Amino acid sequence: MSLPVDVASVTHSVQLAVAPVFFLTAVAGMISAVAARLARIIDRARVLEERVRSCSDQELIARLLHELVLLRKRGRIANFSIGCLALCGFFIGVTIVSLFLGQTWEMQWSLVAVSCFLLGVGSFLLALGCFLWETVLATHLLNFKVLEMGREYQR
Repeated sequence: MSLPVDVASVTHSVQLAVAPVFFLTAVAGMISAVAARLARIIDRARVLEERVRSCSDQELIARLLHELVLLRKRGRIANFSIGCLALCGFFIGVTIVSLFLGQTWEMQWSLVAVSCFLLGVGSFLLALGCFLWETVLATHLLNFKVLEMGREYQR
């Protein structure tokens, strides 16, 4: 079974589908950035877990456990962000397919395309919010007690 395909229609379909592809590139870059942060969180947690196992100082153990709690929270936020980005990629992919099919087969897929694009943008915005939240939590782990001790020594 051969389908009648108009070259001009296919060309226009490809042009319509190219714009969301640039959005997919941004999503891939964000996934890479968040995945790298998640990998660092996991590596840091493994180091801290080993220090807790080998340590006998209760004050140090308490600080390490507090940091591990924050790392677990950051890891969960990063995982959620990656999930939102993957969902965004899915919706943008469906947008591209619906634009292409709607144009090529002259079907009314515009509602599907618009809905999926907006869902994709919403997922992307949610992922960006999670990314921001995770980076703010990361700054809560900074410990400036050493800096304060250094000031005391300079007096």
